[in-house]
Amino acid sequence: MKAIEITEPGGPGMLRPCTRPVPEPGAGEVLVRVAAAGVNFPDVAQRRGNYPPPPGASDLPGLELAGVVVARGPGVAAPALGEAVCALVSGGGYAEYCSVPVPQCLPVPDGLDMVEAAALPETFFTVWTNLFDGGRLRAGETVLVHGGSGGIGSTAIQIAHAFGARVFATARTAEKCAFCEQIGAERAIAYRDEDFVAVVRELTEKRGVDLILDMVGGAYLARNLRALAVEGRLVQIAVMEGAEAAIPLGLVMVKRLTLTGSTLRPRTVAQKGAIAEALRERVWPLLADGRLRPVVHATFGLDEAAEAHALMESSAHIGKIVLTN
Repeated sequence: MKAIEITEPGGPGMLRPCTRPVPEPGAGEVLVRVAAAGVNFPDVAQRRGNYPPPPGASDLPGLELAGVVVARGPGVAAPALGEAVCALVSGGGYAEYCSVPVPQCLPVPDGLDMVEAAALPETFFTVWTNLFDGGRLRAGETVLVHGGSGGIGSTAIQIAHAFGARVFATARTAEKCAFCEQIGAERAIAYRDEDFVAVVRELTEKRGVDLILDMVGGAYLARNLRALAVEGRLVQIAVMEGAEAAIPLGLVMVKRLTLTGSTLRPRTVAQKGAIAEALRERVWPLLADGRLRPVVHATFGLDEAAEAHALMESSAHIGKIVLTN
């Protein structure tokens, strides 16, 4: 099969087409003929040499895909051969075929094509477990989503809004802020021109927000804690601007704050399967009836993976970038 490999750590040019054996599905796995694969920032981090695949995972990049089941491993009765699925994987999505643990497969929602379906798993799994499991978000609460115009951010805004939260977001430009407000944010903050701490405190009558979803890290940590309400929660899902920061512990104590975080890729199949079941029950019906929709900015052929990564690193996109076979 054709695939895209990382020849050595570095820039987008380190992504090169290659030929690999078609994987054989093991026990509890299905083989999917990949129609489309989402591009995510963890793929960029892996290409740079900063996010190695977990033990036993494919060295090929790609954490989400959509396609058709073409073979089943021992003990697998469903999904059926020929069934269209989308799936979260620990690697190997940038290829024509990929083996997938059955618990990490979900049906392609009614009304979505393969490209849209491929844009779902990584962001929807990440957002659900961090907003609702780790963040304990409830209807009527306030949430601030950083990076609201990206794949994670646009998903978080839509899901939080659909489940009855009051949503604020940050984004780089006025155009991106307008997009955030179109998909469910009550107010989007252009972070280069406005202080998000001051804005959210004004919007909440100086109370602060109940929950912040952050992928920036670094100097944002102290600002995030100042923007939280009493008993607020900060959920850290990435550290794009730095993994080290000073924590104002007095503020944590006075406000009774919770600082937590997570990564998704190293979790067990059972843990990912539990997230998939929650999505199937609570979120997939909202996709099927059109209340939620993945936002796809651009598609590239598999051989154009380097161009797709260059676009992601430029931050010029709004929503998801997808590779197609």
